[in-house]
Amino acid sequence: MLAALLMGIAGALFALALSWRPAIAPITPPSPGSFTPEQVARGAVLAKIGDCAVCHTRDNGRPLAGGRPLATPFGTLYSDNLTPDPETGIGTWSAAAFRRAMKDGVSRTGEHLYPALPYEHFTHVRDADLDALYAFLMMRRPVHEAAPANRLIFPLGFRPLLAGWKLLFLHHGETPTDSSRSAEWNRGAYLVEGLGHCGGCHTPRNLAGGEIRSQAYAGGIAEGWRAPPLNAANPAARKWTQEALVTYLRTGISPDHSAAAGPMGPVVDSLSQVPESEVRAIAAYIVSKMGGSPSGPVAPLPDHAEAAASRFPEGAVLFAGACAGCHGQGAPMMGQGRPLLSLATALRDTEPNSAAQAILQGIEPPVAGRGPKMPGFADALTDRQIAAVLGYARARYTDRPDWKKLPAAVAKARKEGTQP
Repeated sequence: MLAALLMGIAGALFALALSWRPAIAPITPPSPGSFTPEQVARGAVLAKIGDCAVCHTRDNGRPLAGGRPLATPFGTLYSDNLTPDPETGIGTWSAAAFRRAMKDGVSRTGEHLYPALPYEHFTHVRDADLDALYAFLMMRRPVHEAAPANRLIFPLGFRPLLAGWKLLFLHHGETPTDSSRSAEWNRGAYLVEGLGHCGGCHTPRNLAGGEIRSQAYAGGIAEGWRAPPLNAANPAARKWTQEALVTYLRTGISPDHSAAAGPMGPVVDSLSQVPESEVRAIAAYIVSKMGGSPSGPVAPLPDHAEAAASRFPEGAVLFAGACAGCHGQGAPMMGQGRPLLSLATALRDTEPNSAAQAILQGIEPPVAGRGPKMPGFADALTDRQIAAVLGYARARYTDRPDWKKLPAAVAKARKEGTQP
């Protein structure tokens, strides 16, 4: 009995020692002369590639002031204030403290940070780039705004538990260089695996919330939307080329593929503002993971209108009334570069999440209001009706098998779309 008690105490002390991190002394917020204009400008580009403002700006909030809610299977997390406010932001953080947060997921005070901050990717970023990002953030206007308290399932609010999570899922080290590949490809690998953290959405996660490394880029879920596979399992009807992906990442639309929607919209908005060479590098790397450029003749696209209508009569009627005005043959919108539904990745995917969310929430052009816009039908159609439209559209415009339990999938998508 005594031995068991002693072992328990020893185990608790070991766990405490494992989780403990020292605080890093606060500093006086840096003055504008602390950084070169070139370093700040480089940091601004890196912040766009990392989508910092996307996650650290709440709706109608000040840029980078935090407070944006992120719904997770474990509860709701709120992003931190990244402005140099000394009380509610990172104004008293040194460059060393910032690097530790990005690479190790530990705040200046020694508190473990939740992996909603994708430090499992940021840990691969070079110190010089992190210092440039730090310079950019420190030169923003301070905003005094504290983030709301996280709302997590007990006992996940106990941050020392994150030390164990990191032992399992945080893998340090720079992205290796592949000497057999071009400089552009290696630059893309560095950006995608690091600041771009594309795998954070496009890789499935296990029950503990860690990325399943053996299934890297096999597809995942982001805010209720499906992030499709970025490997050979990508469901695109026509293989992606580097040029097509560059166009998509900078404008939000590829006529031979899809229009950006959901969480991908802000990503496109960010990438539209960085040098094209960086986007070309990202595209080169991702296209190589999906199997490279296409070869051979383009297969004809399906349109099984009669067969689909016979199987989904309600969906056919609803589609004719609500969708055909934009998506039907000869519709004016089809002459404006809108991708055909038979090319839409969301309609061809193994899961209906994104197709359902597109109907529920609609699609907004991600770049300065340019590109296709689709209204949401969450208030106009029931879950059963949306399921009927989805079943009909999938049967008519693709050669893929029917989605199963569509009404339940739509109900789940509706719930996820309304979460904070």
